[in-house]
Amino acid sequence: MCVTKIGIMNDNQELVREVRRTGIQSTAGIARVQGELIRKSLHLLIAVVPVLAAANLPATLGLLAFGTLFYAFAESSRRHGNPILVVSDLTVIASRDRDKGFVLGPVTLGLGAMLSLLLYPEPSASIAIYALAFGDGLAALVGRVIGGPKIPFLRGKTFSGSLACFAAVFVMAFHVSRKPAESLAIAAVATVLEGVPTGNFDNIIIPFGVGMVATKLLLG
Repeated sequence: MCVTKIGIMNDNQELVREVRRTGIQSTAGIARVQGELIRKSLHLLIAVVPVLAAANLPATLGLLAFGTLFYAFAESSRRHGNPILVVSDLTVIASRDRDKGFVLGPVTLGLGAMLSLLLYPEPSASIAIYALAFGDGLAALVGRVIGGPKIPFLRGKTFSGSLACFAAVFVMAFHVSRKPAESLAIAAVATVLEGVPTGNFDNIIIPFGVGMVATKLLLG
């Protein structure tokens, strides 16, 4: 009888540990998805930049520069123990496990949008920014939420995320240019660049590369 009771107690303790472990994993997974949603919401907000630039390019560049510098100040303050209300909270929630120091993503995001406006004429600038907003943004979100098979040697990139990137960039490029063949080529380039594991610097590499290819294909 005693042996039976001890066995039952051990089983119960193991069950409790398993439930706790599962709960922690589930909570961590939800937190990662929430962080990804906040991160990619910032990417999607960049999609308003072409509209603002069409109305007033200098003002749009000024707004991007101010936002980038303000974020850099807020993040530096947070790192020194003086968090800025709302901004620092969102930064902590949206940061990845790899973001141990200064969270660089919003800075490179702003720089990527500004470089697109400064380097490329229309419609290339808009396509480059849309690739950053929708292509890169949806790739990470779909890859995190849907998951599926991962692409070898690309540090966790998924086929579902790359497909989402390709589809999003093609739709936006075609919407802007009305040229299907060129839009397919632009989407392919964006997908390749998004797949390269460059960390936060993909926010600069993607619009830079997409804008260059779009300019060559659409404007000759």
